[in-house]
Amino acid sequence: MTCSSSGRPAASDWRDQASCVGEDPDLFFPLSDLAAPGTEAAMARAICRRCPVIIACRTWALDHGEDDGIWGATTAAQRRAIRRTE
Repeated sequence: MTCSSSGRPAASDWRDQASCVGEDPDLFFPLSDLAAPGTEAAMARAICRRCPVIIACRTWALDHGEDDGIWGATTAAQRRAIRRTE
């Protein structure tokens, strides 16, 4: 457990609650950005869709310009499209 400077337990980070914790990181950083059925990207996105912190994850990736991997069930191409519309 991490403690804050006041000695109290630090607030839980959204990443601690993510469904991808313990999964193979390579699954979330596939060589192809395509999410066709049966691909690593599709498997990663399926894990994301059942995640309790999917929105926080997606928001973090959008806010930080993350251009690699699957974050919040979105591919890099999907996040670029979202950023273009904002």
